[in-house]
Amino acid sequence: MPSLFLRRTLTSSPTKGGAWQWRRWQRTAAVASVSLGIGGYVVYNHDTAYLVAASLRRCSIAAKVTCQVSWDYYRNFPDLPSDGDSAEEQQRVLAKRSAVHLRSAERVRAALMKNGGVYIKLGQHISAMQYVLPAEWCETMQPLQDQNTASSLKDVDHVIFRDLGQHIEEMFSDFDAEPIGVASLAQVHRAVLRETGEEVAVKVQHPMVRTYSDIDIATVSVMFEFIHSVFPDFKFMWLSAEMRGSLPQELDFRNDKSNAERVEWNFAQHPDIPLAVPKMIRASERVLIMEYVNGRRCDDLRYLRLNSIDPAEVSREIGRVFAEMTYVHGFLHCDPHPGNLFVRPRDGRRTTHGHNFDLVLLDHGLYRHLSPRFRYEYAEMWHALMKGDTEKIKHWSRRLSGTDLYILFSTILTGQNWSAIETKSLAKSTAPAHFSVGSMMKQHPDILRQITDVLSSVPPVLLLVLKANDLLRMVDQKLFADQPLAVQQHAQLRTWMRISHYCLVAIRNARSQDIHHSVSRAGFLQTASRIGRLTMNWITFWIYDAALSLYSAVLSIEDVFIRWRAKLAL
Repeated sequence: MPSLFLRRTLTSSPTKGGAWQWRRWQRTAAVASVSLGIGGYVVYNHDTAYLVAASLRRCSIAAKVTCQVSWDYYRNFPDLPSDGDSAEEQQRVLAKRSAVHLRSAERVRAALMKNGGVYIKLGQHISAMQYVLPAEWCETMQPLQDQNTASSLKDVDHVIFRDLGQHIEEMFSDFDAEPIGVASLAQVHRAVLRETGEEVAVKVQHPMVRTYSDIDIATVSVMFEFIHSVFPDFKFMWLSAEMRGSLPQELDFRNDKSNAERVEWNFAQHPDIPLAVPKMIRASERVLIMEYVNGRRCDDLRYLRLNSIDPAEVSREIGRVFAEMTYVHGFLHCDPHPGNLFVRPRDGRRTTHGHNFDLVLLDHGLYRHLSPRFRYEYAEMWHALMKGDTEKIKHWSRRLSGTDLYILFSTILTGQNWSAIETKSLAKSTAPAHFSVGSMMKQHPDILRQITDVLSSVPPVLLLVLKANDLLRMVDQKLFADQPLAVQQHAQLRTWMRISHYCLVAIRNARSQDIHHSVSRAGFLQTASRIGRLTMNWITFWIYDAALSLYSAVLSIEDVFIRWRAKLAL
C-alpha cells in the first residue's frame, strides 16, 4: 500500500503522559473498529465458518501491516534535510528515509504474498507506478509481477468441472500438470483437446479469488480510509476505487474472449503490424480455452538474439500497437507488462508484415474505451508537450487532470523533468533528463502530496492510461538495456516522434470531423470552403509528419554507425 510513505504528515511529536496515552488508546480503538467492521461485513455476507475464519485472517494480516507501517513512518521518517545541513547530515537523513521506505515495502510485500489474489494485484499496481512512487516501493513490488502461487491440479479440475461440466480427462487427451504461467488471478496450462487434437492453452481462475474478491477490496478500501484519517495528505483512495471497477471485468473470462476478438478485428486492417492475438475457442466465467502460442517474453534479450530478432524493432512495433489503440481505435489494453507481451519467431519472407517475429498480445481482461473527445484532448496535450507550448500545456492539463498542477502532471505523463519540456527539447535533445520521485523530493518536500492531489483528481480512465504508459516505458528500458547510450537516447527520441505522429493523426481526424459538421448548408461557397479547410488540414499534417519521418530515418542511419563502432571497439 503506497500509503505508507506519507510520513507523520505534519502532526507533532508524541508527548509524554496523558496525551500520549490518549492517542495510543485512540489508535487502538480505531484498529479495533476497523477489524470489527470488516468482521461484521464478512459474517453478514458469508455463512460458512471456514470462510468467515479465513476472511478474518486475511483482514487481520492487512490490518496488522497497515498499523505497523503507519507507525514506522510516524515515528522514524525524518524531514528532508535543509540546504544549511552538512553533506554528511544530508546523506544520513536520506539514508534513513530510504531505509524506512524499504523496510515498509518489504513488510507490505510479505503481507500481500500471504493473502494472494487481489492483494498481489495491488502490489503489481504499485510496482508499475515508478514515475509516481519512491523507487524502494516499486522495486520491492516488482517480483510480484511474476512470482505467484499456483493452484493444485485438483483445484484446477474442480474449477473446470464446475464451469464446463467436464473433468480434465474428459475434455483433454493431454494436460500438463505444471502450469506454464501463474498470475495473481489465474494460471495457464498447455493441453490438447480430446475432440479435435488441437493444442491449446487453458486459463483457469484460482478457486478462491472470486470468493474473497469483494471482501478483499472492501478491506483495502477501509484500510486506505483509515490511513487517510491518520495521515490527511494520503489520497490514494483512487487506487482501491480503480481496482473495484476493474476487478469484476478481469474475473469474468468471457470479457477476455470478446476483448481479444475486438482487438483482432481492429488490427485486421493493419497487415503491416506484426500483432498476433491467440484464437479464442471457448470461455466461461472462470475458464478460458485458447490457441496455444509458442514464444517468450518480449524483454528476454537472450531469446531475441538467438532468433536474430532486433530489440529495437520489437520496441517500435510495441509502440505502434499501443499508439493505434490509444489514438485511433480508442480501445486500450491497460496491462502491457512483459508477461503479457510475447515474441514469436517467424520467417519474414512468409508474413504479410515483413518482420521476422510476431508480437503476441496476451491477457485481454483489462481494457478501457477511450472516447473521441478524450483521445483528442490527450493528443492535444502531448502535442503541446512536444512543442513546449506552456500556455497550451496549462490549458490541456486542466482539461484532462482537473487541476492547475500542470508541471507535475506533465512530468508524470512524460516521465521527464519539466526543464526538458519547458525548453522545447523533449523531442530534440538526446540528453537524458528522467523524472523520478526521489530527485523531486530533494527539491520539493511536499511532492508526494501534490502527486496524490493530481491522481485523485484525474478521471479513472486516465489513471489506467498513465499506468499503461509507465509499463510501456519499463518495457522499452529493458529492451535497450544492453545497447550503447547513444542508441538508448535515439530510441527515446523515436518514441517521442511516434507519439507525435499519432497525436497529429488524432488531431487531424478530430478537426476533419469538426469541419464536416460545421457546415450546415450545402451551397457552392460552403462546399468550396469546407474542401479548402480539409485540404489545408491534411497538408499541415503531411508537412509535420514528413519531417518526423525524415528525422527518424536519420536516427536509424546513425544507429547503424554507432553499433558498428561499438563492435569494432570490442
